[in-house]
Amino acid sequence: MVAAALVVAGMGYLVYANYVYQAPPLYAKIGTSLGYIYVELFPSCAPKTVDNFVSLVNGGFYTDLVWHRIVDKSTPAFVIQTGDNNSKYGVNSTRYTWGTGNLAHTVPLEFCGSLHNYAGYLGMARGSDPNSGSSQWYINLSNGTANLSLDPNYTVFGKVISGMKVVCSISYVPVYGSTATQNGASIADQPVTPVFVTNATMISSGAAPAPQAVTACK
Repeated sequence: MVAAALVVAGMGYLVYANYVYQAPPLYAKIGTSLGYIYVELFPSCAPKTVDNFVSLVNGGFYTDLVWHRIVDKSTPAFVIQTGDNNSKYGVNSTRYTWGTGNLAHTVPLEFCGSLHNYAGYLGMARGSDPNSGSSQWYINLSNGTANLSLDPNYTVFGKVISGMKVVCSISYVPVYGSTATQNGASIADQPVTPVFVTNATMISSGAAPAPQAVTACK
């Protein structure tokens, strides 16, 4: 959106055109069973993705969902992922469905050249279609080759500003190995004892903590 500013100068007007409005960052507080994670969102770079995320937060969608994919056992570590409604309440008998759920609506790929899959940054999970983002999202655990290879094919829409120790604590919980299955489906990388996103809320910039340095989990 382009805005023009008019400034009175004597009897005339100075017109400042071509000022490009950029949406300010938004902030969310993510409650987990191991502590709180505070994140900054970037609607100026990923407007549709952020709008979708905020809508789901405000609707209470991210409540009692499992961090269903934890890929930390290699070096460097990779990601923790959540946002699948199939994992609600961590019902053990439905593990084989965790990670397969999606909402009816999708959001397109929004790659912003200034945001990358660095440690602490949030990305939108998706299927084989680049424009199939829905509700699942992940947090990068490191600056490893696997993380950086996600550019530019996955939307990066935010970053952790406080609580990276909580992120790393989640990444360290025991998970099922590569051969584990349930009902014939793989449950590899799922936490043996579920760790949850207990709730998520949008907060004001004034309520957001001062950004802390982000350190890769390992």
